[in-house]
Amino acid sequence: MNNVNESAENYLETILILSKSLPVVRSVDVANELGFKKSSVSIAMKNLREKEHITVTDSGFIYLTETGKQIAEMIYERHQFLSAWLKELGVDAQIALDDACKIEHVISPESFEAIKKYVNQH
Repeated sequence: MNNVNESAENYLETILILSKSLPVVRSVDVANELGFKKSSVSIAMKNLREKEHITVTDSGFIYLTETGKQIAEMIYERHQFLSAWLKELGVDAQIALDDACKIEHVISPESFEAIKKYVNQH
């Protein structure tokens, strides 16, 4: 998997999540979802396009490429799993979501798989 920074991972995950509920995803949708300025999102989209994680049509519709989708799904799975696990441990829902958001970017694949395996066995 390409070495992608946390910001890029967040953008890819957001595009994935938005694509589940919207017919098409545009920069303005990403900006609104993340609370960022459209200009900041445009720069990020240009970087993701250059790294071939997304494609953008002439109409401004954003689509994940195969690599972009793999990264987004990995981060989204970590987010879903870690936030649910933390809530199950008694952590406040908002804190669990915030912490999962931080952990999902720094945990190694090996550690995440080990935690997942442990939790699913208990």
